[in-house]
Amino acid sequence: MTNPSLLTVLKSRRIWLLMAVGFASGLPLWLTGVTLSAWMKNEGVNLKTIGIFSLVALPYTFKVLWAPLMDRYTLPFLGRRRGWMLLTQVLLMGAISAMGLVNPKDAPIAMACMAVVVTFLSASQDIVADAWRTDILPLEERGLGNSMYVTGYRMGMLVAGGLAFILSDILGWSKTYYVMGLLMSVGVVATLLAPEPQSVRPPRNLLDAVVKPFVDYFRRKYALGVLAFLVLYKLGDAIAASMVTPFYIELGFSNTEIGALSKTLGMLATIGGGLLGGVLMVKLSMRRALFIFGAAQGLTNLAFLALSLVGKNDLMLAAAITVDNVCTGLGVTAFAAFVMSLCHKSFSATQYALLSTMGTIANRLIGSVSGYLATWMGWPTFFAFTAAAAIPALVLLVFLPEHAAQPLEDVPPAPGGTSSRGWA
Repeated sequence: MTNPSLLTVLKSRRIWLLMAVGFASGLPLWLTGVTLSAWMKNEGVNLKTIGIFSLVALPYTFKVLWAPLMDRYTLPFLGRRRGWMLLTQVLLMGAISAMGLVNPKDAPIAMACMAVVVTFLSASQDIVADAWRTDILPLEERGLGNSMYVTGYRMGMLVAGGLAFILSDILGWSKTYYVMGLLMSVGVVATLLAPEPQSVRPPRNLLDAVVKPFVDYFRRKYALGVLAFLVLYKLGDAIAASMVTPFYIELGFSNTEIGALSKTLGMLATIGGGLLGGVLMVKLSMRRALFIFGAAQGLTNLAFLALSLVGKNDLMLAAAITVDNVCTGLGVTAFAAFVMSLCHKSFSATQYALLSTMGTIANRLIGSVSGYLATWMGWPTFFAFTAAAAIPALVLLVFLPEHAAQPLEDVPPAPGGTSSRGWA
């Protein structure tokens, strides 16, 4: 198949609607995390209570448990995917606005309950949004489509963080949360304008919706090898991620420098990397993109190694953060497109949640020992190790067949009955 031109892909309405859907998915995340913590601190809530509130994010980790419901049942409006998207978005408008009615100092339990409702609805929206983009995007649009979705997602996070902080000084926190609730209308409009994926037979019953996604995936050839690849692909980043802020502080950077460079510049660089990855994937095959972006993702940890040798240097820190986040954006775009390629459209909500969550949980568990590794190795050796940690995934990718673990419905027939490794 001939790759389409970038202009052809950009003309697709789906590509631009994905940014709005991504915005609606990213907006609630910080409203129950960083932004809510700031509101609580402003109100004089003690640090112990603020720390306990981090538990409200648990629905994001366990969303695979109710994803089968969204595969099995179709609401009586807009279809199987858009119906659930619209419902969760409208409920989020109300739930986020309702958080503005509660004072976290006077009624912390009520605020915790409201925050859990928001994270549950937000995780549910993520489930069906992931399924919708998996079902709606043809192969040639997956790279750029994912980058637009991630760009919208990051913009939603920026609005829920930066803009919300500014508005809180002008309007107060309660009215700020009313405004954030209203901004969920961006997702509502996008959902109403979005096309519904072509009709695919859903699971016959709830048991099938729970069991068949697992059976369907693990009966495929190389299913375990691909699962290992999903875990290994971001292994180096997972090990390094929880240590970079302590690393900056140990070098002598101030909180202001870390905030301005790591958070603001890093976020913008990630968005830029995601968009660049999407543009490149219009021409690159999936495997080439995974390999090139994965190699770049690993090599950028050498920039932190260089910083550890140079010491405190603002220009060096800015360069390391920019390069690292651009390549992270590249890797996230290719990784999401690859996960989409593994999902059967009858139960893409459950399989996407399953595959993405398994990789995330495994990496978090592995990342939990990063402090011990950094203490034992020292910073230069530690970052060299995180760069080398990218190698196993790339080696595994070379030996996996082109369409390993992909559903049979998406595997094109090989010319002459032979199998290609797909590096073209």
